[in-house]
This record gives sequence, C-alpha cells and structure tokens, in this order.
Amino acid sequence: MLLKSSRYVFLLPLLFIIACSSKKNLPKQSGKISSKVVKKYADIMDVSPKKLNNNQLYGFIDDWEGTKYKMGGLSKSGIDCSGLVYLLYRDVYQKEIPRNTSKQVEIIKRKYESQLKEGDLVFFDYDGKAFSHVGVFLQNGYYVHASTRKGVMIQKLKDTYTYKYFSRAGSIK
Repeated sequence: MLLKSSRYVFLLPLLFIIACSSKKNLPKQSGKISSKVVKKYADIMDVSPKKLNNNQLYGFIDDWEGTKYKMGGLSKSGIDCSGLVYLLYRDVYQKEIPRNTSKQVEIIKRKYESQLKEGDLVFFDYDGKAFSHVGVFLQNGYYVHASTRKGVMIQKLKDTYTYKYFSRAGSIK
C-alpha cells in the first residue's frame, strides 16, 4: 500500500503543474468568432460584417480591448503600443517583428494613407519624438493601438486630436 501512495505523491504535483499552466499567450484558433463580436467591430468601423474576414485579428482585439497602458508592458495587466503590435503580429500573422517602435518603423515598406490595408502599421510623432507611437490599421480609416489614456482601443486615424501627429505608415516587408 505504501508503494501505491508514493506514486501519487509524484503524480499529484505533475498533474497540478499541467492543469495550472497558462494559455494566455497562445494565438486564438482560426475558427469563427461570435456574430456579436463581428457586429461590434463592424459597427465601430462602420463597415459590413461581411468585410471582417480575419477572425484571428478581431478575436485578438476583442481579447485585449480595454487592457490598460503600461510602458514596457507585455501582458493583460498592462501593455504599451509597440508591445501590442508585437504580440498582434506574433499571434495573428505568425510573424516575429521587433519589440520597439523605433525598430518596427525600419521594417515597413512605406505607403500613402490611401493605400493602407488591414494589418499595416501606422506611426505617430508625439512630444516631438519621431515614431513614438504605433498602431495597426484595420478598415475604413480605423486602427487599433494602446492609448496612454484608454488602453487598447480602436480609433479613427483622422481623429482631430491624433491625426496631426500621424507621420508614417506601411506594410511589413
């Protein structure tokens, strides 16, 4: 009987570790997202729900929306703009890109604003610093980013406050 119980002593911690392992940084499955999520983002961007074809992208955004801003952050307890873009590209597009904005701007093929497509990067110059903020273009003039005031959110590129700081955009090479 002692031999049987000693096996459990070794198995219980192993089962505990397996059961408690985190899945927080795994990409979402490419399956369907709920029609409620599709409608939510279609309404925000004023597009037809049929135009939202990238389930992983909008599932990712929905999962991170509202996460507070934290300089250098890379988790649900706080994230910065370049960290959001880094994780989005890793989890949605399965591409490794640099972690910081100054390096992210170096790997884009520049585009005019009228040429922007879903997944392109948009850069801003705040506080007199070139390329101090980054987001990911979505559709119909909207982008997702980690705002210092409201956390992860979707915003119109031509927003009267932020558009004056817009400086560059492009696709990942």
